[in-house]
Amino acid sequence: MSKRSKGMGGHQSARANKDEWLTPPALLHALGEFDLDPCAPIKRPWNTAKTHYTVLDDGLRMPWFRRVFLNAPYGNALWLWMERLAKHGTGTALLFARTETKGFSKWVWDEATAILFLKGRLHFHHVNGDRAPRNAGAPSVLAAYGQYDADMLIDSGLEGQFVPLRVPRIFAIAWNPAHQSWREIIDQFTQGEGGTVSVAKLYELVRGHPKTGSNKHWKAKVRQTLQRGPFTPLGEGRWKANTCQPCEK
Repeated sequence: MSKRSKGMGGHQSARANKDEWLTPPALLHALGEFDLDPCAPIKRPWNTAKTHYTVLDDGLRMPWFRRVFLNAPYGNALWLWMERLAKHGTGTALLFARTETKGFSKWVWDEATAILFLKGRLHFHHVNGDRAPRNAGAPSVLAAYGQYDADMLIDSGLEGQFVPLRVPRIFAIAWNPAHQSWREIIDQFTQGEGGTVSVAKLYELVRGHPKTGSNKHWKAKVRQTLQRGPFTPLGEGRWKANTCQPCEK
């Protein structure tokens, strides 16, 4: 009889030799709705996505589409799944935070849009839905691919440390996050767009700044800063930057 590969959360625990463990439903709920789970457990008391592939489907060979949730079999095969997600470009993976490994460096550090190191260690669930009494035995991390999934990590409310990985190039030119005010940040990006910018474009530009990682309501802060000046509304969600000297902290 062939032996199935085992994984963390979807297929095994670090502490127990068991074929199928389930991702905590509260974690899934915090991340929003997914379109596909390509390596879902065969038995599950709750869904992890709209569409599920199990070990019987061979999810690596199946077509992937839209937003993917990935809790892949752990072991050497893990990085084949992570490579597939990185190339797909839209979705979130749950894996052990083994940041020193070659696979993590190649498919997470170099490819993910953002990551969230979860506080504490997760408790997975048995196939009947019961919470496992022991934790996973190792810290876990969520890796987001694409800006939408990075935003979902920020807004998830999950405890941990958010780390943006794909920072707009403008930050590398002149950026001192310890001393920048919200006015300076928004003025910087607005000036970079020629002096006028839409709110939607500002969201795209500002996400990834350290201040967004410590403030889950950063979008509201962007709108508040625009309304307080020194910015002029042009209608239809567009704003014009005025001189930001001096900028209040």
